[in-house]
Amino acid sequence: MADFSLSEEDKSLQELARKFARTEMAPHAAECDRVGRFPEEIYRKAWELGLMNLNVPSDYGGSGLSLFQQCLIVEELAHACAGMTTSIIANCLALEPILLGGSEELKRAILSPFCASYQLASFCLTEPGGGSDAGALKTRARPDGDGFVIDGEKCFITNGPFASLYTVFATSDPALKHKGINAFVVPRSTPGVVPGKEEEKMGHRASATSTVRFDGARVPRSNRLGGDGEGFAIAMRTLDQTRTPIGALATGIAQAAIDHAAAYALQRVTFGRPIAEHQAIQIKLADMSMATHAARLLTWQSAWAIDGGRKGTFESSMAKCFASDAAMRVADEAIQIFGGNGYMREYPVEKLLRDAKLAQIYEGANEIQRLVIAKELLKAYR
Repeated sequence: MADFSLSEEDKSLQELARKFARTEMAPHAAECDRVGRFPEEIYRKAWELGLMNLNVPSDYGGSGLSLFQQCLIVEELAHACAGMTTSIIANCLALEPILLGGSEELKRAILSPFCASYQLASFCLTEPGGGSDAGALKTRARPDGDGFVIDGEKCFITNGPFASLYTVFATSDPALKHKGINAFVVPRSTPGVVPGKEEEKMGHRASATSTVRFDGARVPRSNRLGGDGEGFAIAMRTLDQTRTPIGALATGIAQAAIDHAAAYALQRVTFGRPIAEHQAIQIKLADMSMATHAARLLTWQSAWAIDGGRKGTFESSMAKCFASDAAMRVADEAIQIFGGNGYMREYPVEKLLRDAKLAQIYEGANEIQRLVIAKELLKAYR
């Protein structure tokens, strides 16, 4: 970990993502944000370049990258548009439970054909009224012969209207609370799967978010992930893996804010000189840079730890929480440097603040991350 240099492969992946972000994503980011357009043609190009399904081993047709390499890519993509990035990396979140809990037969049957063509998947955990209380699910998975029948509704589902595959968490026995939860692979073609309307969001407006309802959706027992009652553990292990790239996404937002603010400060003139020469602006830029570098290093350290075999609960929670909080502060300061122009949609920084906000909420609100961090910390003192 003392060596912070990137390998030639790392640099190549980083450059590939940077070029794609700057040439394919950035030119369309403002328009997609303004009208809430889901630019599927861009996501298809990302798949063609190998920038989707990053966590799926190459044996199943995925990119098979380390978590560290995934973070390098995610930061570059988010620099151009966090909303597009959320939709591009949503497959990693949705497919991770299959990698963790699926049988070899199921992985071959689901992942290989899924990765062979452009497709989207969705992770279905959150429910209306549930929020951070992920153990209190109301969606039911009732055993029925050689399968399960799923009834219930999920909300805030990324790529929900466009997904061809859902990983769904449902309880088979509410009395057991989190120990009664199971996880399932549910194809979109399953009768009873009903995606809802797209939500109107404050940020990440190039990413589609909806409810998904399951009305008597029947799946075979072989589509259950893990053993009976292991669904909650699979969900938590999944989030241990996927929180770190959210730290990278937030870092990309923060770096974009610095880049825009520094460029603006060098060309905006007040009192006869560029505002970059004023100490008040320099102090802001210095604080922004420190926060962003710290976010990047926490994210890299978390990815390194998980790639090395650690569970990563402590590290990933710190990376996600710190980086997303930092992105909010840095984007806010960028707006302040732009002054009145920063509040206008004609300029890029107000979007960064709206996008950064979601990073503090999804994949575990930062209040929950702090509780997780404290719990993991105190284990060493008991």
